[in-house]
This record gives sequence, C-alpha cells and structure tokens, in this order.
Amino acid sequence: MARLAKKVRQEALHNLLAESPFYTDEELAAHFGVSIQTIRLDRLELGIPEVRERIKNMAKKKLDEVKSLPIEEVVGELIHIELDRSGISLLEITEEHIFSRTQIARGHHIFAQANSLAVAVIDADVVLTAAARIRYIRPVRLGEKLVAKATVRETKGDQSKVRVETRVQDELVFSGTFRVFRMRDFDVMASHKQEDV
Repeated sequence: MARLAKKVRQEALHNLLAESPFYTDEELAAHFGVSIQTIRLDRLELGIPEVRERIKNMAKKKLDEVKSLPIEEVVGELIHIELDRSGISLLEITEEHIFSRTQIARGHHIFAQANSLAVAVIDADVVLTAAARIRYIRPVRLGEKLVAKATVRETKGDQSKVRVETRVQDELVFSGTFRVFRMRDFDVMASHKQEDV
C-alpha cells in the first residue's frame, strides 16, 4: 500500500475502526504501512481509544440480555446482542484452541463460537440447534482474533434461521446458516414429562 498523506490516512483509519473496531495497533500499522507509534499518534489526535477500550465500549452498548443460555456458555466474548436481530462475539485463538504441531485452530472451536452466538441471539428461554450448513474458508492461526456476527434472517413460528459470518480483520474465514428452534414453555414441558413417568 502506498503511503497516504496524514489527513487521508486518519480519515481512512477512522472509517476502518468505525466499521471494525477490533484491529490492534500492530495490525493497523501493517495495514497502513506506518509505524505503531504513528498509529498511536493518529488515534490520539482522533480521540480513538485503544482496542481493549473500544471492545469494552461496544460491550457496554449491548442492548439485551441473553436468555437462551448462561452468558459464560457463549464461546468468546459477547460484544453486542439485540435479541431476535443480531449479535457479535470476539474469540482470540490461544494455545488451548490449536493443534500444537500446525498452530492452526481446531474447527470445533470456530464452530462453537458461531453456534453459541446463533443460539444466544434468539429471544427464548431454551433454544436448540436443529441443523447447520457451514463452510470453513481458510485455516485460522494462533493469535488471530475471530469476530463472529450473527443475523436473524427469518423466523417462522418456533423456528429461526440465523446467518453467522466469522472474520479475521476483514477476511471471511467461516460462514454458517443455523436453523434453531425456540422452546418458550420448557418448564411446563419438563413438568409434564415428570408427571408422565
């Protein structure tokens, strides 16, 4: 990338972080072909906090509380949730997620992040995944940050289709469409089952 004039670079930086706030200073420096110090000075001038602060700010903007599963069962850090509409989670790939020989993330961790987000975004006490059509686009490596975005595409009765796209920076690495069932009367159903026994 050709070096941009300061004003142009700062505008591009502002737009990039408004769209995807998960970039580290190191990633931004590589993206713009400048030093990390230059990125830090640009952020300071623009009033943009560091990545941890940006993530915290996003987390504070969560609109709704998750009903379908305990928050600690969502794989990754839940950044945004608007029930029956959309959600975002962040998962940094660490040693526990990878094959030691290749440093590549195990697929079930990537799937678990997407699946748990697809369940979390649904406004019901109990949500079960009925089917998933998924695609792994490229291997994910140690240290990369996965940003999963879920969108509820369609709801008919107790079924919803949720589309989840997972990216590393702007690159799509995983996509899936999950068909989930919502069970609103789970407690009533459970008590009837006990009576039938």
